[in-house]
Amino acid sequence: MIAIVDYDTGNLRSVQNILRHIGFDSTIAATPDELRAAGKIILPGVGTFDHGMKSLTRSGLLDVLHEKVLQDHTPVLGICLGAQLLTRGSEEGRLPGLGWIDADTRRFDAAQLDSSLRIPHMGWADTEVDKTNRLFTGVQDVPRYYYVHSYHMICDTSEDELCHAWHGYRFVSGVQRNHITGVQFHPEKSHRFGMQFLRNFASADNLP
Repeated sequence: MIAIVDYDTGNLRSVQNILRHIGFDSTIAATPDELRAAGKIILPGVGTFDHGMKSLTRSGLLDVLHEKVLQDHTPVLGICLGAQLLTRGSEEGRLPGLGWIDADTRRFDAAQLDSSLRIPHMGWADTEVDKTNRLFTGVQDVPRYYYVHSYHMICDTSEDELCHAWHGYRFVSGVQRNHITGVQFHPEKSHRFGMQFLRNFASADNLP
C-alpha cells in the first residue's frame, strides 16, 4: 500500500485521486500505525519550509518516517515542498530539514533572471531526465511537468541529481539517492507525463 503522509500541508486528495485514476490504491496516513504499514511513501507539501517541518513534527509521524526510510529502506517520494524537506535546510527558514539528501534549498537568484521571468517559477517546463532511470520508463520526447516554486535544491554532488529544468538558469528539479526521491514539479498536475511518473513509482518493485 502507498501511504500519503498527512501532516496538514498540501492537497493530499489530488495525489490520491490521480493514483486511483491510474489504478493504484493508497491511504492517507495520519497515524504512526498507518504509516508503519506502508510499502511506499509519498510526502507531498505546499507552503513554507519551516511550517512544513513544524507540521511534520506536530503530526507525530516524524520518528516513524525516519524509521521507515532510514532503517526499513521504504521507497519514498517527496513532491514540491516534500522534496525540499528531504534536504538539510532552506534559505526560506531556520529549521533543519530531514537531511536525507546532501543538499540545501535556495531561493531563485533574481540576478540571473531577465525582466520577463518572475519568482515564483510557475507553469509548465520542459524537464531534462535520464530515460534509463526507472522513474522515467516510457517517457517519450522531452517531458513537461507543472511547477510552482520560489526555491530549488542544490546538491553537494551531481550523483544525487535526478532531473533538471530551466528558469533563467538550469536548476535541479529532482533528487534521488537510492530509495529516496524528491521532485520539485507536481506530477499529480502534470497530465500524461505526471501520470507516467507516478505509475512508474507505484509499480516498481524497488527503487532505484
